[in-house]
Amino acid sequence: MKPAGKASLLRALRDRRMLATVLLGFSSGLPFNLTGATLQAWLADSKLDIRTIGLFSLVGLPYVLKFLWAPLLDRYLPPLLGRRRGWILVYQLCLAVAIGVMGLSSPQKAPFVLGLLALIVASLSASQDIVIDAYRVDLIPAEQRALAAAASAFGYRTAAMFAGAVIVLIAASTGWRAAYGIVAVLMAMTTFVTLWSPEPEHPGRPPPTLLEAVIEPAKDFLRQPGAWGLLLLVLLYKFGDAFALSLYSAFMIKGMGFSLAELSIAGKVNMTISTMIGTALGGWLYMRWGMFRSLLTFGVLQAATILMFLWLDLAGKHLALMVVATSVDNLAGGMGLAAFIAFLMAQCTPNYSATQYALLSALAAVPRVLIASIAGAVVHSVGWAHFFVAAFLSAIPGVALLVWMRPRIRHLEGRERATFAKP
Repeated sequence: MKPAGKASLLRALRDRRMLATVLLGFSSGLPFNLTGATLQAWLADSKLDIRTIGLFSLVGLPYVLKFLWAPLLDRYLPPLLGRRRGWILVYQLCLAVAIGVMGLSSPQKAPFVLGLLALIVASLSASQDIVIDAYRVDLIPAEQRALAAAASAFGYRTAAMFAGAVIVLIAASTGWRAAYGIVAVLMAMTTFVTLWSPEPEHPGRPPPTLLEAVIEPAKDFLRQPGAWGLLLLVLLYKFGDAFALSLYSAFMIKGMGFSLAELSIAGKVNMTISTMIGTALGGWLYMRWGMFRSLLTFGVLQAATILMFLWLDLAGKHLALMVVATSVDNLAGGMGLAAFIAFLMAQCTPNYSATQYALLSALAAVPRVLIASIAGAVVHSVGWAHFFVAAFLSAIPGVALLVWMRPRIRHLEGRERATFAKP
Protein backbone atom coordinates (compact mmCIF):
# COMPACT_ATOMS: atom_id res chain seq x y z
CA MET A 1 0.00 0.00 0.00
CA LYS A 2 1.44 3.36 -1.00
CA PRO A 3 2.18 5.86 1.74
CA ALA A 4 -0.37 8.64 1.84
CA GLY A 5 0.99 11.87 0.39
CA LYS A 6 0.86 15.07 2.39
CA ALA A 7 -1.39 16.81 -0.15
CA SER A 8 -3.94 13.98 -0.24
CA LEU A 9 -3.91 13.78 3.55
CA LEU A 10 -4.62 17.51 3.89
CA ARG A 11 -7.37 17.29 1.27
CA ALA A 12 -9.02 14.47 3.17
CA LEU A 13 -8.85 16.36 6.46
CA ARG A 14 -10.57 19.39 4.87
CA ASP A 15 -13.30 17.24 3.31
CA ARG A 16 -16.82 17.86 4.69
CA ARG A 17 -17.37 14.11 4.67
CA MET A 18 -14.44 13.59 7.03
CA LEU A 19 -15.75 16.25 9.42
CA ALA A 20 -19.16 14.59 9.35
CA THR A 21 -17.43 11.31 10.24
CA VAL A 22 -15.77 12.91 13.27
CA LEU A 23 -18.96 14.60 14.51
CA LEU A 24 -21.16 11.54 14.06
CA GLY A 25 -18.47 9.50 15.80
CA PHE A 26 -19.03 11.87 18.73
CA SER A 27 -22.78 11.19 18.56
CA SER A 28 -22.10 7.46 18.52
CA GLY A 29 -19.73 7.56 21.49
CA LEU A 30 -21.76 9.88 23.71
CA PRO A 31 -24.27 7.32 25.07
CA PHE A 32 -21.87 4.35 25.18
CA ASN A 33 -20.17 4.98 28.52
CA LEU A 34 -23.47 5.88 30.16
CA THR A 35 -24.29 2.17 30.22
CA GLY A 36 -20.65 1.08 30.66
CA ALA A 37 -17.79 2.72 32.53
CA THR A 38 -19.78 5.75 33.74
CA LEU A 39 -22.61 3.56 34.98
CA GLN A 40 -19.96 1.38 36.63
CA ALA A 41 -18.57 4.43 38.44
CA TRP A 42 -22.11 5.41 39.52
CA LEU A 43 -22.71 1.91 40.92
CA ALA A 44 -19.32 1.81 42.68
CA ASP A 45 -19.96 5.28 44.13
CA SER A 46 -23.31 3.95 45.40
CA LYS A 47 -21.49 1.12 47.24
CA LEU A 48 -22.96 -1.75 45.25
CA ASP A 49 -21.27 -5.16 45.50
CA ILE A 50 -18.57 -5.88 42.89
CA ARG A 51 -20.49 -8.94 41.66
CA THR A 52 -23.61 -6.84 41.08
CA ILE A 53 -21.53 -4.26 39.23
CA GLY A 54 -20.19 -7.02 36.99
CA LEU A 55 -23.71 -8.27 36.21
CA PHE A 56 -24.76 -4.76 35.14
CA SER A 57 -22.35 -5.17 32.21
CA LEU A 58 -24.99 -7.41 30.61
CA VAL A 59 -26.97 -4.29 29.66
CA GLY A 60 -24.38 -3.95 26.90
CA LEU A 61 -25.74 -7.05 25.12
CA PRO A 62 -27.52 -4.95 22.44
CA TYR A 63 -24.08 -4.03 21.10
CA VAL A 64 -23.49 -7.76 20.55
CA LEU A 65 -26.96 -8.55 19.20
CA LYS A 66 -27.48 -5.48 16.99
CA PHE A 67 -26.95 -7.52 13.83
CA LEU A 68 -30.36 -9.12 14.50
CA TRP A 69 -32.24 -5.94 13.58
CA ALA A 70 -29.65 -4.38 11.25
CA PRO A 71 -31.42 -5.86 8.17
CA LEU A 72 -34.56 -3.91 9.10
CA LEU A 73 -32.60 -0.67 8.93
CA ASP A 74 -31.15 -1.75 5.58
CA ARG A 75 -34.51 -2.76 4.14
CA TYR A 76 -36.83 0.04 5.29
CA LEU A 77 -36.39 3.73 4.60
CA PRO A 78 -37.26 6.48 7.12
CA PRO A 79 -39.69 9.19 5.96
CA LEU A 80 -37.05 11.93 5.68
CA LEU A 81 -33.33 12.71 5.21
CA GLY A 82 -32.43 9.67 3.16
CA ARG A 83 -31.63 6.04 3.86
CA ARG A 84 -29.08 6.58 6.66
CA ARG A 85 -29.43 10.10 8.04
CA GLY A 86 -33.16 9.68 8.66
CA TRP A 87 -32.62 6.74 11.02
CA ILE A 88 -29.73 8.53 12.72
CA LEU A 89 -32.02 11.48 13.50
CA VAL A 90 -34.74 9.21 14.94
CA TYR A 91 -32.33 7.45 17.29
CA GLN A 92 -30.65 10.66 18.43
CA LEU A 93 -34.01 12.08 19.54
CA CYS A 94 -34.99 8.84 21.31
CA LEU A 95 -31.63 8.67 23.08
CA ALA A 96 -31.96 12.22 24.37
CA VAL A 97 -35.22 11.31 26.10
CA ALA A 98 -34.06 7.91 27.40
CA ILE A 99 -30.80 9.25 28.86
CA GLY A 100 -32.64 12.02 30.70
CA VAL A 101 -35.06 9.50 32.24
CA MET A 102 -32.21 7.14 33.18
CA GLY A 103 -30.56 9.90 35.20
CA LEU A 104 -33.68 10.17 37.38
CA SER A 105 -33.41 6.58 38.68
CA SER A 106 -31.62 5.27 41.80
CA PRO A 107 -29.12 2.37 42.06
CA GLN A 108 -29.90 1.82 45.75
CA LYS A 109 -33.70 2.12 45.69
CA ALA A 110 -34.51 0.63 42.27
CA PRO A 111 -31.53 -1.17 40.71
CA PHE A 112 -33.84 -3.21 38.45
CA VAL A 113 -35.43 -0.07 37.03
CA LEU A 114 -32.01 1.45 36.45
CA GLY A 115 -30.89 -1.73 34.70
CA LEU A 116 -33.97 -1.69 32.46
CA LEU A 117 -33.44 1.95 31.51
CA ALA A 118 -29.76 1.28 30.85
CA LEU A 119 -30.79 -1.59 28.57
CA ILE A 120 -33.11 0.73 26.63
CA VAL A 121 -30.35 3.33 26.23
CA ALA A 122 -27.89 0.64 25.10
CA SER A 123 -30.42 -0.70 22.55
CA LEU A 124 -31.03 2.75 21.09
CA SER A 125 -27.29 3.46 21.08
CA ALA A 126 -26.52 0.19 19.29
CA SER A 127 -29.17 1.01 16.68
CA GLN A 128 -27.67 4.45 16.16
CA ASP A 129 -24.27 2.77 15.71
CA ILE A 130 -25.68 0.54 12.96
CA VAL A 131 -26.80 3.44 10.80
CA ILE A 132 -23.79 5.68 11.57
CA ASP A 133 -21.43 2.84 10.60
CA ALA A 134 -23.44 2.21 7.43
CA TYR A 135 -23.42 5.92 6.64
CA ARG A 136 -19.62 6.04 7.02
CA VAL A 137 -19.16 3.01 4.75
CA ASP A 138 -21.44 4.61 2.11
CA LEU A 139 -19.96 8.10 2.46
CA ILE A 140 -16.17 7.67 2.61
CA PRO A 141 -14.17 6.76 -0.52
CA ALA A 142 -12.00 3.66 -0.25
CA GLU A 143 -8.70 5.53 -0.36
CA GLN A 144 -9.63 7.41 2.84
CA ARG A 145 -10.75 4.32 4.78
CA ALA A 146 -7.91 4.21 7.32
CA LEU A 147 -8.12 7.95 7.95
CA ALA A 148 -11.90 7.68 8.36
CA ALA A 149 -11.38 4.91 10.91
CA ALA A 150 -9.12 7.21 12.92
CA ALA A 151 -11.49 10.18 12.49
CA SER A 152 -14.49 8.17 13.67
CA ALA A 153 -12.55 6.80 16.63
CA PHE A 154 -11.36 10.32 17.46
CA GLY A 155 -14.92 11.65 17.61
CA TYR A 156 -16.10 8.58 19.48
CA ARG A 157 -13.38 8.82 22.11
CA THR A 158 -13.91 12.54 22.56
CA ALA A 159 -17.51 11.81 23.45
CA ALA A 160 -16.41 8.89 25.61
CA MET A 161 -14.08 11.22 27.49
CA PHE A 162 -16.94 13.58 28.17
CA ALA A 163 -19.39 10.87 29.19
CA GLY A 164 -16.75 8.88 31.05
CA ALA A 165 -14.65 11.57 32.70
CA VAL A 166 -16.18 15.03 32.66
CA ILE A 167 -19.59 13.64 33.61
CA VAL A 168 -18.04 11.71 36.52
CA LEU A 169 -16.40 14.93 37.68
CA ILE A 170 -19.71 16.80 37.39
CA ALA A 171 -21.44 14.00 39.30
CA ALA A 172 -18.88 14.30 42.09
CA SER A 173 -19.98 17.89 42.71
CA THR A 174 -23.61 18.12 41.56
CA GLY A 175 -24.90 14.53 41.54
CA TRP A 176 -25.62 11.90 38.92
CA ARG A 177 -29.06 13.24 37.97
CA ALA A 178 -27.62 16.54 36.75
CA ALA A 179 -24.73 14.76 35.01
CA TYR A 180 -27.01 12.52 32.95
CA GLY A 181 -29.27 15.48 32.22
CA ILE A 182 -26.35 17.34 30.63
CA VAL A 183 -25.63 14.39 28.35
CA ALA A 184 -29.30 14.23 27.37
CA VAL A 185 -29.17 17.87 26.23
CA LEU A 186 -25.95 17.24 24.27
CA MET A 187 -27.53 14.20 22.64
CA ALA A 188 -30.42 16.34 21.45
CA MET A 189 -27.95 18.84 19.98
CA THR A 190 -26.30 16.16 17.82
CA THR A 191 -29.39 16.22 15.61
CA PHE A 192 -28.03 19.43 14.05
CA VAL A 193 -24.96 17.48 12.93
CA THR A 194 -27.19 14.96 11.17
CA LEU A 195 -29.14 17.70 9.41
CA TRP A 196 -25.86 19.31 8.22
CA SER A 197 -24.08 16.13 7.11
CA PRO A 198 -23.93 15.43 3.35
CA GLU A 199 -25.84 12.68 1.61
CA PRO A 200 -23.62 9.90 0.18
CA GLU A 201 -23.03 10.03 -3.56
CA HIS A 202 -23.83 6.30 -3.79
CA PRO A 203 -26.25 5.54 -0.92
CA GLY A 204 -26.77 1.94 -2.04
CA ARG A 205 -29.84 -0.01 -3.06
CA PRO A 206 -32.20 -1.20 -0.32
CA PRO A 207 -32.75 -4.97 -0.60
CA PRO A 208 -36.07 -5.66 -2.37
CA THR A 209 -37.21 -8.08 0.34
CA LEU A 210 -36.56 -8.52 4.04
CA LEU A 211 -35.48 -12.11 3.37
CA GLU A 212 -32.70 -10.91 1.08
CA ALA A 213 -31.67 -8.30 3.64
CA VAL A 214 -31.35 -11.03 6.27
CA ILE A 215 -29.76 -13.89 4.33
CA GLU A 216 -27.59 -12.48 1.56
CA PRO A 217 -25.08 -10.45 3.68
CA ALA A 218 -24.02 -13.55 5.66
CA LYS A 219 -23.97 -15.78 2.57
CA ASP A 220 -21.87 -13.26 0.67
CA PHE A 221 -19.34 -13.05 3.50
CA LEU A 222 -19.11 -16.80 4.09
CA ARG A 223 -18.38 -17.39 0.40
CA GLN A 224 -15.06 -15.57 0.85
CA PRO A 225 -11.92 -17.74 1.37
CA GLY A 226 -10.94 -18.07 5.02
CA ALA A 227 -14.19 -16.49 6.24
CA TRP A 228 -14.41 -18.53 9.45
CA GLY A 229 -10.84 -17.71 10.41
CA LEU A 230 -11.51 -14.01 9.85
CA LEU A 231 -14.61 -14.20 12.03
CA LEU A 232 -12.60 -15.81 14.82
CA LEU A 233 -9.95 -13.11 14.46
CA VAL A 234 -12.62 -10.41 14.79
CA LEU A 235 -13.69 -12.06 18.03
CA LEU A 236 -10.20 -12.49 19.49
CA TYR A 237 -8.13 -9.52 18.32
CA LYS A 238 -9.27 -7.10 21.06
CA PHE A 239 -10.19 -9.83 23.58
CA GLY A 240 -7.36 -9.19 26.05
CA ASP A 241 -7.74 -5.43 25.81
CA ALA A 242 -11.48 -5.70 26.51
CA PHE A 243 -10.87 -8.10 29.41
CA ALA A 244 -8.29 -5.83 31.07
CA LEU A 245 -10.45 -2.68 30.81
CA SER A 246 -13.78 -4.32 31.66
CA LEU A 247 -13.55 -3.26 35.32
CA TYR A 248 -11.26 -0.25 34.95
CA SER A 249 -13.43 2.14 37.00
CA ALA A 250 -14.08 -0.45 39.71
CA PHE A 251 -10.36 -1.30 39.89
CA MET A 252 -9.37 2.33 40.35
CA ILE A 253 -12.09 3.09 42.93
CA LYS A 254 -12.55 -0.16 44.86
CA GLY A 255 -9.22 -1.85 44.15
CA MET A 256 -6.76 1.07 44.37
CA GLY A 257 -8.77 3.58 46.41
CA PHE A 258 -8.67 6.54 44.01
CA SER A 259 -11.36 9.21 44.38
CA LEU A 260 -13.96 10.11 41.74
CA ALA A 261 -12.05 13.30 40.96
CA GLU A 262 -8.77 11.39 40.52
CA LEU A 263 -10.51 8.79 38.37
CA SER A 264 -12.08 11.51 36.24
CA ILE A 265 -8.96 13.57 35.51
CA ALA A 266 -5.97 11.24 35.89
CA GLY A 267 -7.88 8.21 34.64
CA LYS A 268 -10.72 9.00 32.24
CA VAL A 269 -9.46 12.24 30.66
CA ASN A 270 -5.97 10.82 30.35
CA MET A 271 -7.39 7.57 28.99
CA THR A 272 -9.30 9.35 26.25
CA ILE A 273 -6.47 11.68 25.25
CA SER A 274 -4.09 8.71 25.04
CA THR A 275 -6.61 6.75 22.98
CA MET A 276 -7.19 9.65 20.59
CA ILE A 277 -3.44 10.07 20.07
CA GLY A 278 -3.21 6.33 19.54
CA THR A 279 -6.02 6.25 16.96
CA ALA A 280 -4.49 9.15 15.01
CA LEU A 281 -1.05 7.52 15.08
CA GLY A 282 -2.51 4.11 14.30
CA GLY A 283 -4.52 5.43 11.35
CA TRP A 284 -1.44 7.15 9.90
CA LEU A 285 0.78 4.09 10.39
CA TYR A 286 -1.89 1.84 8.90
CA MET A 287 -1.86 3.94 5.72
CA ARG A 288 1.93 3.53 5.53
CA TRP A 289 2.40 -0.03 6.80
CA GLY A 290 -0.68 -1.78 5.49
CA MET A 291 -3.08 -4.14 7.21
CA PHE A 292 -1.05 -7.12 8.43
CA ARG A 293 1.97 -5.26 9.77
CA SER A 294 -0.26 -2.76 11.60
CA LEU A 295 -2.53 -5.38 13.13
CA LEU A 296 0.40 -7.51 14.28
CA THR A 297 2.44 -4.65 15.76
CA PHE A 298 -0.53 -3.09 17.53
CA GLY A 299 -1.80 -6.48 18.71
CA VAL A 300 1.50 -7.26 20.42
CA LEU A 301 1.55 -3.79 22.02
CA GLN A 302 -2.03 -4.21 23.27
CA ALA A 303 -1.12 -7.45 24.99
CA ALA A 304 2.12 -6.21 26.54
CA THR A 305 0.69 -3.01 27.98
CA ILE A 306 -1.96 -4.90 29.99
CA LEU A 307 0.87 -5.72 32.39
CA MET A 308 1.06 -2.03 33.34
CA PHE A 309 -2.07 -2.51 35.44
CA LEU A 310 -0.52 -5.52 37.14
CA TRP A 311 2.44 -3.28 38.02
CA LEU A 312 0.06 -0.68 39.45
CA ASP A 313 -1.72 -3.27 41.56
CA LEU A 314 1.54 -4.61 42.96
CA ALA A 315 2.95 -1.13 43.62
CA GLY A 316 -0.16 0.10 45.43
CA LYS A 317 -1.96 3.42 45.18
CA HIS A 318 0.28 5.77 43.22
CA LEU A 319 -1.26 8.52 41.10
CA ALA A 320 1.72 9.01 38.75
CA LEU A 321 1.88 5.29 38.02
CA MET A 322 -1.87 5.27 37.39
CA VAL A 323 -1.35 8.00 34.76
CA VAL A 324 1.52 6.10 33.12
CA ALA A 325 -0.32 2.76 33.09
CA THR A 326 -3.50 4.31 31.68
CA SER A 327 -1.59 6.33 29.06
CA VAL A 328 0.54 3.47 27.75
CA ASP A 329 -2.25 0.90 27.66
CA ASN A 330 -4.72 3.20 25.91
CA LEU A 331 -2.16 4.53 23.45
CA ALA A 332 -1.60 0.96 22.28
CA GLY A 333 -5.33 0.23 22.42
CA GLY A 334 -6.10 3.30 20.29
CA MET A 335 -3.57 2.25 17.66
CA GLY A 336 -5.12 -1.20 17.58
CA LEU A 337 -8.61 0.29 17.35
CA ALA A 338 -7.83 2.37 14.25
CA ALA A 339 -6.35 -0.64 12.46
CA PHE A 340 -9.20 -2.88 13.63
CA ILE A 341 -11.93 -0.55 12.30
CA ALA A 342 -10.18 -0.37 8.93
CA PHE A 343 -9.87 -4.19 9.01
CA LEU A 344 -13.63 -4.53 9.55
CA MET A 345 -14.44 -2.08 6.75
CA ALA A 346 -12.14 -3.94 4.36
CA GLN A 347 -14.21 -7.11 4.80
CA CYS A 348 -17.50 -5.50 3.75
CA THR A 349 -18.71 -5.76 0.16
CA PRO A 350 -20.62 -2.80 -1.33
CA ASN A 351 -24.05 -4.40 -1.71
CA TYR A 352 -24.35 -5.49 1.93
CA SER A 353 -21.89 -3.26 3.78
CA ALA A 354 -24.36 -2.05 6.42
CA THR A 355 -25.50 -5.43 7.71
CA GLN A 356 -22.06 -6.99 7.28
CA TYR A 357 -20.42 -4.24 9.31
CA ALA A 358 -23.10 -4.65 11.99
CA LEU A 359 -22.40 -8.39 12.11
CA LEU A 360 -18.65 -7.90 12.39
CA SER A 361 -18.77 -5.09 14.95
CA ALA A 362 -21.32 -7.00 17.03
CA LEU A 363 -19.04 -10.02 17.03
CA ALA A 364 -16.16 -7.81 18.13
CA ALA A 365 -18.29 -6.57 21.05
CA VAL A 366 -18.83 -10.08 22.47
CA PRO A 367 -15.69 -10.11 24.67
CA ARG A 368 -16.38 -6.63 26.05
CA VAL A 369 -19.88 -7.56 27.19
CA LEU A 370 -19.70 -11.22 28.19
CA ILE A 371 -16.24 -11.12 29.78
CA ALA A 372 -17.23 -8.02 31.75
CA SER A 373 -20.25 -9.84 33.14
CA ILE A 374 -18.04 -12.47 34.82
CA ALA A 375 -15.02 -10.26 35.49
CA GLY A 376 -16.37 -9.21 38.88
CA ALA A 377 -16.65 -12.84 39.96
CA VAL A 378 -13.09 -13.52 38.72
CA VAL A 379 -11.69 -10.61 40.76
CA HIS A 380 -13.70 -11.71 43.79
CA SER A 381 -12.18 -15.21 43.52
CA VAL A 382 -8.54 -14.58 42.57
CA GLY A 383 -7.84 -10.88 43.16
CA TRP A 384 -6.79 -8.07 40.85
CA ALA A 385 -3.20 -9.25 40.18
CA HIS A 386 -4.26 -12.65 38.83
CA PHE A 387 -7.09 -10.97 36.93
CA PHE A 388 -4.61 -8.89 34.90
CA VAL A 389 -2.37 -11.91 34.33
CA ALA A 390 -5.41 -13.73 32.92
CA ALA A 391 -6.22 -10.71 30.72
CA PHE A 392 -2.66 -10.71 29.33
CA LEU A 393 -2.79 -14.44 28.56
CA SER A 394 -6.19 -14.04 26.88
CA ALA A 395 -4.65 -11.62 24.36
CA ILE A 396 -2.13 -14.17 23.04
CA PRO A 397 -4.54 -16.38 20.98
CA GLY A 398 -5.62 -13.37 18.91
CA VAL A 399 -2.04 -12.50 17.98
CA ALA A 400 -1.25 -16.15 17.19
CA LEU A 401 -4.34 -16.44 14.98
CA LEU A 402 -3.39 -13.25 13.15
CA VAL A 403 0.01 -14.76 12.27
CA TRP A 404 -1.65 -17.98 11.13
CA MET A 405 -4.15 -16.02 8.98
CA ARG A 406 -1.41 -13.99 7.32
CA PRO A 407 -2.13 -15.26 3.76
CA ARG A 408 -5.78 -14.27 4.04
CA ILE A 409 -4.87 -10.87 5.52
CA ARG A 410 -2.45 -10.33 2.64
CA HIS A 411 -5.30 -11.13 0.25
CA LEU A 412 -7.44 -8.43 1.85
CA GLU A 413 -4.47 -6.06 1.57
CA GLY A 414 -4.19 -6.85 -2.12
CA ARG A 415 -7.87 -6.09 -2.63
CA GLU A 416 -7.41 -2.76 -0.81
CA ARG A 417 -4.30 -1.98 -2.86
CA ALA A 418 -6.27 -2.57 -6.07
CA THR A 419 -8.96 -0.21 -4.79
CA PHE A 420 -6.38 2.45 -3.90
CA ALA A 421 -4.88 2.15 -7.38
CA LYS A 422 -8.16 3.06 -9.09
CA PRO A 423 -8.32 6.63 -10.46
